[in-house]
Amino acid sequence: MRCAPLTPLTLPAALAGLLLLTACGSQTADARGDGPARTRVSGSPADACGARPSLTMATPDAPEASGDGEVRITDMGDKVRGCTRFEVTNRQSEPFTFTIIFTFLGESGGALENVERTVASVGPGKTVRRTVIWPALHPDAGSAQVRVLQVRSVPAAEAPSSKGPCPRSGVRVYADDGDAAMGLRVVGLHLENCGTGVVHLNGYPRLQLLDEDHKPVEGVAILRGGASIASGTGADGTPEAVDVEPGERAHATLVWRNTVTGFDGAVNAPYVRVWANTGAAPVTVVPELDLGTTGKLGVGPWKKDEDSEAGAPGRTGTP
Repeated sequence: MRCAPLTPLTLPAALAGLLLLTACGSQTADARGDGPARTRVSGSPADACGARPSLTMATPDAPEASGDGEVRITDMGDKVRGCTRFEVTNRQSEPFTFTIIFTFLGESGGALENVERTVASVGPGKTVRRTVIWPALHPDAGSAQVRVLQVRSVPAAEAPSSKGPCPRSGVRVYADDGDAAMGLRVVGLHLENCGTGVVHLNGYPRLQLLDEDHKPVEGVAILRGGASIASGTGADGTPEAVDVEPGERAHATLVWRNTVTGFDGAVNAPYVRVWANTGAAPVTVVPELDLGTTGKLGVGPWKKDEDSEAGAPGRTGTP
């Protein structure tokens, strides 16, 4: 459910700056590719917002809709408190988790900052209301505006997690923000055993590519290892059995190129369903695969993190 042709890998240049910490939750800066720094926001869904200087704000956007639901800016909130109110509607028959990227624009229309807001587990047919905090923009930003840049959604039962309460499965699976250079993309898949039993991994994660409507993407070869795409990406190595003890972590690597050699057939697959091992429940991550016309994706074998064993409970090393 893409709101604009821009992706986190191709956004305009960022403005540096510290971001506000407000009553609505904590914010951590993130930069992926060469776009504006992205701020991930977490915290209470309450409508209270922290204080900030007054800014001129744009009129609300029209809703961004797809088969899963829609996101709509309802009003710009209090100019002094510096927050924007929005609502998310889930039109699916099961709970969905929505991740929205808001972009803050200067008077010239250039992107100044992106803020990512996750709204977890919106019930089927439900509409929820939330707020997003304005970041600390440059003093010369003038009359700033906010727009919905991108919306992604995954079934709540398959939502990735890198922190917070341990999932019922006892395993966290998520994708990192990756690296992009000269058309080469590398994204890490990460697994953490936050449960009480041993997680047995053997070889490669199983993957299913999905388009923006969560439909399977056909015609893409999923290759074991990354050597046929690029060397030195971390996606190579001999697959072997890996036992991940409680508190330990493992990772695998996705690698691809976005080369386009014609006018048709470029493949974009925002979502990837990941099965860590046989019998595991799937987790849907959002690596934003822009495969061009290459028709292939490399995946590396599971490897235990080097610092994982020292940090596990009952082991010497980092407490």
